[in-house]
Amino acid sequence: MKSNTKRICLAALFTALIFVFTAWLHIPSHTGYTHVGDGFLFLAACLLPWQYGVGCGVAGAFLADCLTGYAMWAPGSIIIKGVTALFFTAKGEKILSWRNLLGLIPSGALCIGGYYCYEGLITGNFTAPLAGIPGYVTQWVLSSALYLVAGFTLDKLKIKKTLRKEGLLE
Repeated sequence: MKSNTKRICLAALFTALIFVFTAWLHIPSHTGYTHVGDGFLFLAACLLPWQYGVGCGVAGAFLADCLTGYAMWAPGSIIIKGVTALFFTAKGEKILSWRNLLGLIPSGALCIGGYYCYEGLITGNFTAPLAGIPGYVTQWVLSSALYLVAGFTLDKLKIKKTLRKEGLLE
């Protein structure tokens, strides 16, 4: 099987994981929901070329928002999740490289600040969205924990070496 086909298959798998862990395994909050789907977005961005990581984040979040009755959040999610993937890199030998660990910081700021601002824009009120910040913080913390545990495990399994050998990484 050609490398591009393998990458597309792996990207589809990550898109599905992001979708499922966002859409179906979430906790409803004041105007949306809190989930751990971002943990799989972080992993996708660390294992696939950047274009694929961005695509996984955008497609997974878009599908989750649109298929669970939260379509009004889709435009914000497309931007926030697409940019979030850019904070991580598939380059290097490990998922939990210093660059990727540091990428958690701006990803948290974007998730918390981005969704706060987006909610303020769609509601026309920047006071009420303050109630959503604890949910956004929880989402980032839980997603980061999932990413760290999965990344540690996958690094122990030397998954990036296997993916490189298969031609899936650049």
